[in-house]
Amino acid sequence: MTLETISLRSRRLPRFDVLFEPVQIGPVRARNRFFQVPHCNGMGYRDVSAHAEMRAVKAEGGWAVVCTEQAEIHYSSEITPFIELRIWDDQDIPAIARIADRIHEHGALAGVELAYNGMNGPNFYSRVAPMGPAHLPVATFTADPVQARRMDLADIADLRRWHRAAVRRSIEAGYDLVYVYAGHALGGIHHFLSRRYNDRIDAYGGSAENRRRLLREILEDTLEEAAGRAAVACRITVDELLGDEGITRGDIEEVIGTLGELPDLWDFVMGTWEDDSVTARFGEEAEQEQYVRGLKALTSKPVVGVGRFTSPDTMVRMINSGVLDLIGAARPSIADPFLPRKIEEGRFEDIRECIGCNICVAGDFTMSPIRCTQNPSMGEEWRRGWHPERIRPRTSEAKVLIVGAGPAGLEAAQALAKRGYEVILTEASATLGGRAAREARLPGLASYIRVVDYRVAQIRQLHMVERAQSSVTADEILDYDFEHVAVATGARWRADGVGRHHTRAIPLDPALPVFTPDDLMAGRLPEGERIAIYDDDHYYMGGVLAELLARAGRRVALVTPAHSVSSWTVATMEQHRIQRRMLELNVEIIASHAVIATDPDGLRARCVFTDRERSVAADAAVFVTARLPVDTLYRELTERREEWDDVGLQTVTAVGDCWCPGTIAAAVWEGHRYAQELDQPVHHGDTVPFLREATELADPS
Repeated sequence: MTLETISLRSRRLPRFDVLFEPVQIGPVRARNRFFQVPHCNGMGYRDVSAHAEMRAVKAEGGWAVVCTEQAEIHYSSEITPFIELRIWDDQDIPAIARIADRIHEHGALAGVELAYNGMNGPNFYSRVAPMGPAHLPVATFTADPVQARRMDLADIADLRRWHRAAVRRSIEAGYDLVYVYAGHALGGIHHFLSRRYNDRIDAYGGSAENRRRLLREILEDTLEEAAGRAAVACRITVDELLGDEGITRGDIEEVIGTLGELPDLWDFVMGTWEDDSVTARFGEEAEQEQYVRGLKALTSKPVVGVGRFTSPDTMVRMINSGVLDLIGAARPSIADPFLPRKIEEGRFEDIRECIGCNICVAGDFTMSPIRCTQNPSMGEEWRRGWHPERIRPRTSEAKVLIVGAGPAGLEAAQALAKRGYEVILTEASATLGGRAAREARLPGLASYIRVVDYRVAQIRQLHMVERAQSSVTADEILDYDFEHVAVATGARWRADGVGRHHTRAIPLDPALPVFTPDDLMAGRLPEGERIAIYDDDHYYMGGVLAELLARAGRRVALVTPAHSVSSWTVATMEQHRIQRRMLELNVEIIASHAVIATDPDGLRARCVFTDRERSVAADAAVFVTARLPVDTLYRELTERREEWDDVGLQTVTAVGDCWCPGTIAAAVWEGHRYAQELDQPVHHGDTVPFLREATELADPS
């Protein structure tokens, strides 16, 4: 036992000791119960070094097992345009080995999720016909015009051989744990298990025994190939939530009852990714417990599951009540890669709690590097050298004034203070947090207050930050002796109809009151019974405000140029839940229409396809369109540039929404970038400001 171990144990609250017990997983041993389950990241095979460093930071943060996302085992089942790992042949070994090596450097076990996507793979890159248990359209997120062909027995034999080859490559690359993936309706084995997809009448269909035959065979193949050199995990759907049309709890009890002792670990998931990673707006912490409770009793092997676990006490309850052996996490490990260490060290105020917004998921859906509202270093560990817990020290004695304590201002203040800079943080209102604090009062968004709480808690611990409640003017700033000024005064929602569809203001009749989200978040709800919302933003705000008004007893109509409510939230996997919520609340949805004017009786809207116009009766309107930076102070200071030298002012920077309105995640990221780059040479955009990996050209011969 090392001195460090003794020290950590002395700081750890005894009730959390169970979380730090080692767990044997077949031939390997996890140092504690914290298990980063496989999760996508938008980097995959394209940004391997960035991917490796992201996983390495989690291993450094105390996660005992750190897994990759799904790794495609064969070119006949790939999910272009999504960017996941590939392990098609030996050419891919160096890339996946780099990830395992970096995980091992910090003492964690490395796991790889081998996936034959089957009917989830449209094969747009390989152009090979997808395969599955039946002749059916592919089960993709975007209803691709591709159909899978029914696998014959020779195809199934090929699949088993391909999977064995991927296991061999994984072990050669250094992985300690190899997955058999049968979950989320994303793996081909899931499709064979499910009545929804499997209509076969041969040895691989019909009865429950036949439908699980492929799972049993691939598990046996994997164990034989691994031969004790690596643990074998099975990630399996516990319920498709389709009743007898899909995989049921009874089916899985039978699967585990018959195959329970085959793999070294069971990883329990829901039948779709959308049901496994529900946003905080629609699901509480540990929501999956109701589906997995009792399954552990069917096997002697350790089990892992997820539930957006952020509370250490909930984690302990999962273990002590016999629900799980290992605390699985994807999103909480993204929000705080050092979550295990902070629990072990009793630093609960330093934990960045996941807010369940799923902006991380959006990275995968947009094929871009993963990002996080709470953790601005996520995805930037390698390319920008950012670390969630360490930041380079200051390079000068400069003092910094930050005007505005919203997400960007709070992040900049705490990060600069950690670098050692003296910071004055001013905020005109009595409440810190800006838009994050305001939005946290809206239906379903209470978790957003964690963005504020974490940063305020950090600032309270840092003597380098002085807070002041005041509005400051350009004259006052130029009277002080600040070397740097960051203006983080946010943005305001427009009330003139300008957004994506209209880039010029639309005609507004003054007889109809027009409100913005700012009004409603300030408590100024429209009077009258009928309220029309015009949503040309397409993220969560329009749907949230419709819910707010409907619950306040208003008759709400939501007009949008998009084909559905909050259409961009497909990328956060909640659009279908938002639409259902609107229908349950009797919100009238008027899709594919743009508001072109208001009149005393409501809105005039035009179909985006036919140009036919219609009236929408309303006593008031709420416009959720575009935003404008509140940048008056910034512009006044930059217009007085000739006065800076006289007072020693070196830089004035607009930060966050004040510079360019975006998501809360974007505001936090911009605040962090400001803090990271302060006192560095000004970058004018002539060179790429971050590392990237370029494709190595093949020999043309």
